[in-house]
Amino acid sequence: MRAGRWRRVASQVGRSVAVWAVSTVTMLALAGILPDFRLRSADGDSATDIAVTAAFGAGAFGLLSALVWPLLVRLLLLVPALVLGLLVFALNGALLLLALRLNPGERGAADPETAVVVAAVMSAVASATGAALAVRDDDAYRRRLYRLADRRRRELPPGPATPGTLFLQLDGVGHDVLVDAVGKGLMPTVARWLGTGTDTGTGTGTTGTRDVPHTARPAARPTHRLTPWRTDWSSQTGASQLGILHGSTFDVPAFRWYEKDTQEVMVSNRPTSAAELQRRAVRRTGDGGLLTVDGASRGNLFGGGADEQALVLSIATRRRSRENRSRAGYFAYFSDPANAVRTALSFVAEVGREIGQSTRSRLRKERPRVSRGGLYPFIRAFATVVERDVVVAAVMGDLLAGRTAIYADLVAYDEVAHHSGPFSRDAERVLQRLDRALALIEKVTEHAPRPYRIVVLSDHGQSPGETFRARYGLTLGDLVRAGCGLPVPRRAERTHSGAEARAAVRAALRIPVEEGADERRPARRSEPVVLASGNLGLVSFPDVPHRMSKEEIDERHPALLPTLANHPGIGFLLVRSEEHGGVVLGAHGVEVPVDRLDDDHPGPLAPFGPGAAAAVRRTHSFPHAADIMINSACDPADGEVLAFEEQIGSHGGLGGAQNTAFLLSPLALSAPAPDGTAITGAEHVHRVLRRWLREADGPQVPVDRRTEGQIPEGSAPVDDSRSEAPDDAPFAVPDPTVQDKTA
Repeated sequence: MRAGRWRRVASQVGRSVAVWAVSTVTMLALAGILPDFRLRSADGDSATDIAVTAAFGAGAFGLLSALVWPLLVRLLLLVPALVLGLLVFALNGALLLLALRLNPGERGAADPETAVVVAAVMSAVASATGAALAVRDDDAYRRRLYRLADRRRRELPPGPATPGTLFLQLDGVGHDVLVDAVGKGLMPTVARWLGTGTDTGTGTGTTGTRDVPHTARPAARPTHRLTPWRTDWSSQTGASQLGILHGSTFDVPAFRWYEKDTQEVMVSNRPTSAAELQRRAVRRTGDGGLLTVDGASRGNLFGGGADEQALVLSIATRRRSRENRSRAGYFAYFSDPANAVRTALSFVAEVGREIGQSTRSRLRKERPRVSRGGLYPFIRAFATVVERDVVVAAVMGDLLAGRTAIYADLVAYDEVAHHSGPFSRDAERVLQRLDRALALIEKVTEHAPRPYRIVVLSDHGQSPGETFRARYGLTLGDLVRAGCGLPVPRRAERTHSGAEARAAVRAALRIPVEEGADERRPARRSEPVVLASGNLGLVSFPDVPHRMSKEEIDERHPALLPTLANHPGIGFLLVRSEEHGGVVLGAHGVEVPVDRLDDDHPGPLAPFGPGAAAAVRRTHSFPHAADIMINSACDPADGEVLAFEEQIGSHGGLGGAQNTAFLLSPLALSAPAPDGTAITGAEHVHRVLRRWLREADGPQVPVDRRTEGQIPEGSAPVDDSRSEAPDDAPFAVPDPTVQDKTA
């Protein structure tokens, strides 16, 4: 509390000093323009004396305006409006003349008419400067939103009594990162929800819920519980968010993968690919998504079946149409000048902050480190400022409108952690700002027309470590080419980054989100296509129409699989086998059939922890699994992996903290796993979220909805490979009475 008060005082002092400085410069400029206004004595003065005179005059004028003007306004309430309008200018000019007279050096002077003009200009400039600086202040921003909420409340009928649910996704924030940030005091809002120093699993009845580290402060009463959940092998936003919103991660083997039947590379953050993945998930599950009834999707890769969508990549198609509302959120946000100024100032500050932080890292020769030059400072500023501000504003608008279910993604941490590291000071500062965004949203819910339950969750974590190229001097593609007997270029080529922020920037600017022509169609069909998704690599041979077996690969390239399996930077390989169906290959000729792997007999999967065998076995069943699935090595002692992309904080495969995300849910909702089982996979998370929506009387997901982009005409539900608990099963027929209450 005391720290927050001092921070507000410091912010106010900083704004006052900035207004004073701008007013001083304005006074100097006016003295040079207006002949009857001077800031020096008749004998002349030095530039320093003139500057001091301007600073003193501007300060005295501002102080008099702050102290005297409110008293004058009270005295002039009885004056007719027309006369008062004229007196305002005269009194402003009089205050300026008085400020100049207070100067001990008696250097300043102005004619009365000129003083009126100077005072008017300075007042306007000071007001504009103060307003521009105030829009960056969360308290001022919140007060403005309160006024809008009160106005909206008077215009609209009362909202429903049933609670709405807000799902906030903190992209890339792993469970351990969140626990560490709470323990360090970086996220006081989350700490207050959990009750710092108390057992976060109190009353949940679940196992696997972690304790937040104790602090010296007295424990607050918790309102939320923190529960970890384990991702699939493809631990990245494309798979996780598709599963969370649409209930299916089937046939999403990585962030990017080559499909032989279409001869195309699917990229999760490409609008055309995202739209296709959403269509496939809807066709498989038979329902529109988590947000089908009275829902809003903000800043996501997928729509979740929501009617209200903005900043959603799956609708950011190349051709402009009435259905393409992906950029509507940007237009709505920046149409307000106060929002534009607030975000523009923060954007510039963030660009400067990144340049300073990267320069400091380079001068200190920190390791590991990746390049952070070029356009990256602007991409980071977009993710941490523009995207955050626009999404948060859209969410607050949904809260004030009383929508039933809202899902929003904040990608700020994920982008910074890729380049600075998941436990770096740069990433910690982003967590602090995200926590302030949570506090702001929480305050806005107090003015919403209905109660809200805030659920915070993540889609995956991030694992630290060097890049594969930095450790061994070559890329995964170079190693594959060497194993195939193909020439290897002397200079290793950088791999593309899978950061979601780049796709959001391109979508906002209407630039097609493509990662290069080589990812769409290979130039030479005889050469392998090598793709990277964090520390997960995929190798496909495009001239073979089916998924090649180990025997076929050995016959064609005898040295390839041994070269890969025995490389110290590679943990294991997954390939199809004609004899065993599928095998996992490790160093020194280790070969274990997929169906014999489990947590008790993990084989080469031992460093990757419990659940790795099940994740690999499931991916092996995907129709579009690559000919060779490659996972980098992992150090189980510190959880470090070797990314095949240029990232020192990576995710996409198995190993380390990237596979453990979190659910932060209100105690008013049932426990995520009442039977004590671990939450495994995004599809399991989807069933948990759907149950929570039912507990709040909706929305319920109708399976007979037939609208474009949600459930194709004539499609049928497809059973998933995973079992579903009876109490989490979707409703076959929506209850019309519940829909009436929530729509």
